Amino acid sequence: MRRRLLAVLLVLMGAAMLLLCLPLADAYARGRTEHMLLQRRSEAVRFAELAERMRTEADRSELSAEIGRYAQLYGAAVAVVDTSGRTVARAGTAGALAQGAGSEPSAAVAEARGRALTGRSTERLPTIRPWGPGSVVLAEPVGRDERVSGAVLMALPTAAARRDVTARWSLIAAGALAAFAAAALVAAGIARWLLRPVSDLDRAVEGLTAGRLQARAVSDSGPPELRNLRRHFNTMAQDVADSMGRQRDFVADASHQLRNPLATLVLQMENVEPYIAPGPGLAEHTRALDEAARLEELLDGLLALARVESGTAEPRDQDAARAVRDRMAAWGPVFRDAGLRLGPTGGGLPGSLVVRALPDAVGRILDALLDNAVKFVPLGGSVEVRVSRAADGGVVVRVSDDGPGVPEDQLPLLMRRFARSPEHQNVRGSGLGLAIAEEIARSSGGGLRAAGNTPHGLVLELRLPAA
Repeated sequence: MRRRLLAVLLVLMGAAMLLLCLPLADAYARGRTEHMLLQRRSEAVRFAELAERMRTEADRSELSAEIGRYAQLYGAAVAVVDTSGRTVARAGTAGALAQGAGSEPSAAVAEARGRALTGRSTERLPTIRPWGPGSVVLAEPVGRDERVSGAVLMALPTAAARRDVTARWSLIAAGALAAFAAAALVAAGIARWLLRPVSDLDRAVEGLTAGRLQARAVSDSGPPELRNLRRHFNTMAQDVADSMGRQRDFVADASHQLRNPLATLVLQMENVEPYIAPGPGLAEHTRALDEAARLEELLDGLLALARVESGTAEPRDQDAARAVRDRMAAWGPVFRDAGLRLGPTGGGLPGSLVVRALPDAVGRILDALLDNAVKFVPLGGSVEVRVSRAADGGVVVRVSDDGPGVPEDQLPLLMRRFARSPEHQNVRGSGLGLAIAEEIARSSGGGLRAAGNTPHGLVLELRLPAA
């Protein structure tokens, strides 16, 4: 956002600089052209006065000498013509006046001469800019009104004027660049000042989204409106944290308080068992004990979930490959007793893959995934575990099985609390295992994803950030 705001400010400032500098540069070019016109026109008027007083050969010689010195001094071409267009006197490259001066077409010379022979002086020259024109034509009538007897034509080089315009335009451009650079520094400071509290709020929101309920916006800079927004956000975040904390405390306290009477109830039911005669009553008694055990497992899951959601633990570095090896060794006997095969894929497990996650996150999540596999993979099935480095530098732990799997439309429900597919309603468990695993992964900055296996089965993929 800072880059976009800075880009907008720079574009606006650049447009303002152009709107100021271009008219200024054009005004100087026009002024320099007008100055040249006035300066050279006074010389043309003097030559016209000499031509008007010309009566004898001596007057002609004086006129020729004057325009010759002028042409030599300024590198110009000067010609004096009569009303029929015949040249009376010339100096410099006067032939160019008849054919057109420099890059000027001959029509420009004819037009200037025609205006002068009708008694009108040249009032405007083409604007001189660094790239041209190379020369301009100026004409002045000899005589006035009905007594016009000829015209003075001057082809004037514009090199000196173009150099002046170039130098002034360079100064204007340098000043504009310096002003733009200064304005860009000011704009960068303003953008940083404006967006620092926004970035701080963004980090705080990201922390809350990741489950760090103590994340707060700490920047106290920026405009008053953003400072007020920071205070309101922190107040809201504190209220949300307090509310969620009370909810977690209630769940944890209720689960903990229910464990004691539940344990007493189970103990009493076990003590009563020897006095129950074999038959339907004993079967009902056994089912009641099973339900009590299931309730106890549910309370344990709620307690575990409350501890994970409390966010009291901080992520730390740990070896994911080592944790996977340890948990596979621990679960090996369980899988053998269940008639299942547990093994790594890809030629074994790597030596070391360090991730940053909650303490023992890999082991706890893998316990939930393997426990899930033991429950739902039928006898004779296999479960494969693979650990690898992801393209972004993180670590991927992949647990796949060849069991019946889960329909694709029910995959998103696996991570929900107490969620069970219709065909697995009678399988033991609380329905919290994958929800707890997903919460641990999310609190560690990673994620847990479920997908179908080929040709059948389920794939659970854990992703954790690198250390």
